[in-house]
Amino acid sequence: MIFLGRCLLVVTAVRLGLTLLSYNRVRSLVTRLDARQCASMGELRRVAWGVAAAARFVPYATCLTQALSGQYILARQGNASKIRIGIERGTGEQLKAHAWLVSDNHIVLGGSIDGFAHLVDHGSR
Repeated sequence: MIFLGRCLLVVTAVRLGLTLLSYNRVRSLVTRLDARQCASMGELRRVAWGVAAAARFVPYATCLTQALSGQYILARQGNASKIRIGIERGTGEQLKAHAWLVSDNHIVLGGSIDGFAHLVDHGSR
């Protein structure tokens, strides 16, 4: 319950930050921590569960909000990760972007990358 409460605080803070500040400013705040080690699969699953569960209680907690939140939580534990941003391939009318949290080539948050063209990765410091 304590971990879920922390996740809820982080998701809420990131969502508020993305509302009031630019993405680059929020990303710079999230990636200030020195994170270099790889997380275990158990840690990745725990973060994915906590952030996804917390996001259900935060309005407009988009994929970007969740990815940034997960990156912050992992970085607090010293674990490196990156935000991957892509756009959906083959959409004729409307551009659809998506964000994932990736750690050591494992997708932590955001679901499958299939059908999306990779644009950019933003990693931990």
